Amino acid sequence: MNAPDRAFADSATAEAIEAEALAALGGIRHAFFTRRGGVSGGIYGSLNGGTGSRDDAAAVRENRRRMAARLGLPAESLLGLHQVHSPDVVTVETPWPADARPKADGCVTRVAGIGLAISTADCGPLLFADPEARVIGAAHSGWRGAFSGIVEAVVVAMEALGAERGRMTAVLGPTISASAYEVGPEFVAQFRAADPACGRFFTPAQRADHAMFDLPGFIGARMAAAGVGRFIDLGLCTYGDEERFYSYRRATHRGEADYGRLIAAITLTS
Repeated sequence: MNAPDRAFADSATAEAIEAEALAALGGIRHAFFTRRGGVSGGIYGSLNGGTGSRDDAAAVRENRRRMAARLGLPAESLLGLHQVHSPDVVTVETPWPADARPKADGCVTRVAGIGLAISTADCGPLLFADPEARVIGAAHSGWRGAFSGIVEAVVVAMEALGAERGRMTAVLGPTISASAYEVGPEFVAQFRAADPACGRFFTPAQRADHAMFDLPGFIGARMAAAGVGRFIDLGLCTYGDEERFYSYRRATHRGEADYGRLIAAITLTS
């Protein structure tokens, strides 16, 4: 059973970055939330939205309430997934309880007032919209999800609701950049075996037999291959910008016990 929420002073606003390409679309609200404007302390400071983190549960609920409020939603309508680095997508028609999150890495809806939320801490947060069909989507795209087809799966799920891929706008929020993403030879070999052209997403690292992987570039290539009408990479690196973003890899390099999660969310307005 969850402990009762503590009383928090509502003196700060959840800080978020908006993409011009999505902000210009009618009937849609969205946000790539930073780590600023919340109530969490320590390594989670301060807008940690990770329900799977070891942060104080009451603080996480308050942080998510602030995020929902910025989107004009009640807290219970900001829906998260139990993310498992898969290509699986759920179609959302009604909110689910916080303790009943489906296992998936993408979600789509055409129902107004539902907030589709993705949590990340280096992986790519993707928000999709076809404003003409009034269909939106969100995806958690780490290398496993991108490699196994999460981009394409979201596009197909949106099409099932009436969207057209050529009308879609998709935006990639804060993600680890190639300058911070070192991988080993087995990682490179897996990509090259699937498609030799994937070699263009790797550059030599300082360590022998290692490479730097361009996850944003790989995601962009999957978007192009899927026929998404417009794709924008905000070009924000989670690892390099500690003031604004959490980073799993940065926390690991420092030997920290856990890390906060960023939230990206999108909703249709009535």
